[in-house]
Amino acid sequence: MAVNLLLGLQWGDEGKGKIVDVLTSNYDIIARFQGGPNAGHTLIFDGHKHVLHTIPSGIFHETAINVVGNGVVIDPVIFQKEIDNLAKFNLDFKSKLLISRKAHLILPTHRLLDAASEASKGKAKIGSTLKGIGPTYMDKTGRNGMRVGDLELSDWKDKYKALAAKHIKMIDFYEADIEYDLDELEIDFFKAVEDLKKLTFIDSEEYLNSAMKAGKTILAEGAQGSLLDIDFGTYPFVTSSNTTAAGACTGLGVAPNKIGEVFGIFKAYTTRVGSGPFPTELFDEVGETMSKVGHEFGATTGRARRCGWLDLVALRYAVQVNGVTQLMMMKGDVLSGFKTLNVCTSYNYKNEEVSHLPYNIEAHNVTPIYTELDGWEEDLTQMTSVDTLPKALLDYIKFIEDFVEVPVKIVSVGPDRKQTILR
Repeated sequence: MAVNLLLGLQWGDEGKGKIVDVLTSNYDIIARFQGGPNAGHTLIFDGHKHVLHTIPSGIFHETAINVVGNGVVIDPVIFQKEIDNLAKFNLDFKSKLLISRKAHLILPTHRLLDAASEASKGKAKIGSTLKGIGPTYMDKTGRNGMRVGDLELSDWKDKYKALAAKHIKMIDFYEADIEYDLDELEIDFFKAVEDLKKLTFIDSEEYLNSAMKAGKTILAEGAQGSLLDIDFGTYPFVTSSNTTAAGACTGLGVAPNKIGEVFGIFKAYTTRVGSGPFPTELFDEVGETMSKVGHEFGATTGRARRCGWLDLVALRYAVQVNGVTQLMMMKGDVLSGFKTLNVCTSYNYKNEEVSHLPYNIEAHNVTPIYTELDGWEEDLTQMTSVDTLPKALLDYIKFIEDFVEVPVKIVSVGPDRKQTILR
């Protein structure tokens, strides 16, 4: 058996949580492979809205096992709040939610470091969510980090205290004006750690490879989006992990030849949260309409998302880097009512037209070149089959497919899991 991947192809917020929820019934195991609680996967069904930050999006399905992989960084405090918020659903976390011993822990001082670092940058800040994720990955690569498996050791608090003391010295180095009460933060942290230790820790790479040999089906879900990848995103305005397909191999301990289908999710337009270049960003009424109709606010931070036309140059780049085999288009319903639509099909890059994503796409280097397509007036939210979709939408989808050379297999026409059309 192979592991199928589900990835975001833009700057995150593409709607991965909904699609994982839709697909989960086809899989025995849902595995999260990277990122931290800065991700917010939103699921809407049966009149309820659920926002998951660390727990995989298959948790609401009775038969699915959910694995938090070694590539994820876990904040015990946020993790416990997430579990508490799901308490009313009587979910069996002990047997349904498994955590890799090799996953790294976000300490309270990681969050303080994040805040101090961002504050010291002034206007050059990168738009961190201040969850401590960057500093945690820095400790991971610096070989200083604490992992979930350390909590099974009798002296884990000694290791914690040594690392926290190092962080305090680093915070002082930044000379940033941040206020904090570490004693109070540690009370919450130590309590959350004790709750975390009640869950099931596993050697996830062994578990997943054994599951494949046993014929189990696995769907790996990523967080954020491909354009936020630490290597292939719009650096330095990126996240601290590999959000692309390769990250699933290192974040789960799965060999490249075990990867099967790669599902790529994108919005029918483009959004971005925080700082960083965004060639097709709109600053007019069209952008405001997209934001309002699409409810474009971060599931985790509440920050308003910047909105713009679909960037096919960037989308084709993400398809190429990930080896995407199937596309899933989200929020087509948000574009209803626009008489015409623009899609970016190339860039003017330093006075030369290019059709690839160049090294630097800051506004002073790049101007988008658009192709205009017909829009549609119809409300898509009640449509349930392909043959009910307006011709202009089908033409829009066909244009995208021809440009990136990958088929669009799912069209989402609303936030509910039922508002999903298969092609």
